[in-house]
Amino acid sequence: MEARNLGLMVFAVFALAIGCSGCAKRPGVAAASAPAPESRMEAGATSDVVQAAAAEGARVSVGRGERPSPKEFMSVSDLLDVHFDFDRSDIRSEAARVLETNAQWLKTNPNHLILIEGHTDERGTNEYNLTLGDRRAKSTMSYLVSHGVKASRITLISYGEDRPVCQTQQEGCWRQNRRAHFAVKSQ
Repeated sequence: MEARNLGLMVFAVFALAIGCSGCAKRPGVAAASAPAPESRMEAGATSDVVQAAAAEGARVSVGRGERPSPKEFMSVSDLLDVHFDFDRSDIRSEAARVLETNAQWLKTNPNHLILIEGHTDERGTNEYNLTLGDRRAKSTMSYLVSHGVKASRITLISYGEDRPVCQTQQEGCWRQNRRAHFAVKSQ
């Protein structure tokens, strides 16, 4: 019986390895191959947010209740981006200092809703980068909430690699793209 289970496990691992061998990003593969935005949404999303996500090819996470479309938010110079290490979503010490300043601004401006955008560099598959961008937005939100910003004001969206600020294929450029970006909307 144990030999049979071991054989099945080896077969499952082998089948998984074969299936994943085609998972590497290929040039010319469109972002549309990712699942439909509705299947990537968390509970409580509104149809406006779904439509905006579909139009932008993004993954959106929202809390319960009515939320504005990501297109309704605007960047403000007072809120700085935070940056992440390659393939990581944890908050670095320099990012923590930026987030503390951002949290202070957000607490003194309680009439603003907040959009946190998660971004990645271009390395990795589209789906992986959407997931990583989502993790970055969530860790950023968690930090802000732990510093007194109300979670009910925050909407998260992951653009993955789709909105780079720099397009040169080198580490200095990739470092700029691995970020969480902030935008606000007056209530």
